[in-house]
Amino acid sequence: MKKFIIERSIPGAGEFTTAELAEIAKKSNAVAFELGIPYHWIHTYITKDKFFCVHVAPDMETVIKHAHMGCFPVDHIYEVEAMFDSSFEN
Repeated sequence: MKKFIIERSIPGAGEFTTAELAEIAKKSNAVAFELGIPYHWIHTYITKDKFFCVHVAPDMETVIKHAHMGCFPVDHIYEVEAMFDSSFEN
């Protein structure tokens, strides 16, 4: 499985209510289930007008299919090559 970051332009994203976010989560999870293959939405970072979603999937085509089935906008999809954080030391 590969990890992907999906950039989505969504005007007013930072002002969504908890109920609106819950509906989006419900829809994303339902679509992931409908795919019938391993697919995991990990979490989403929200800025003023964008979502940055982290998903785990077999390939980019599956990420695109999830977006299409859910009618989710997609600006860019980036495959994660590596990750590090503050605990990364020699």
